Amino acid sequence: MTALRGRAWTFGRDVDTDLIIPARYLNMKTAEELAQHVMEDADPSFAEKVQPGDIVVARENFGCGSSREHAPIALKGAGVSVVIAKSFARIFYRNSFNTGLPILVAPEAVDGITEGDELSVDLATGEIVDLTTGAQFQAQPLPPFMRELVEAGGLLPYLRSRAEG
Repeated sequence: MTALRGRAWTFGRDVDTDLIIPARYLNMKTAEELAQHVMEDADPSFAEKVQPGDIVVARENFGCGSSREHAPIALKGAGVSVVIAKSFARIFYRNSFNTGLPILVAPEAVDGITEGDELSVDLATGEIVDLTTGAQFQAQPLPPFMRELVEAGGLLPYLRSRAEG
């Protein structure tokens, strides 16, 4: 997997799953439908502004709240390539990998990145480079199995490919 590259969108602490995708949209079935409303209550124009490959950067406890898988699905559907945060709610962490959305814990990066900065992220090494400022940060690299889940598109596609091959 090559390095991910995109613009940073910053959010605060305790961004819960209802803020990521409001409950009023949980009847929607596809990632594309959910993506139209991602982060709507935090930034009403986020879904219109986010571009494929962009990166969400957040403070502590990102993805807290309910255990809905809709949250990482909506982010991924909107084109978010990775979420970097100081910490993640445990269930969001698991749901992210189950749906194929990579996430990295990198407190120093969160403190050093400004919204709009262009970032490069290498999941295998954990290296995060702020291409706007030249700053480099180190996250815990994703283990090979977690990278396989992401590359497959999540747990179910991974299991299907293993069963077929």
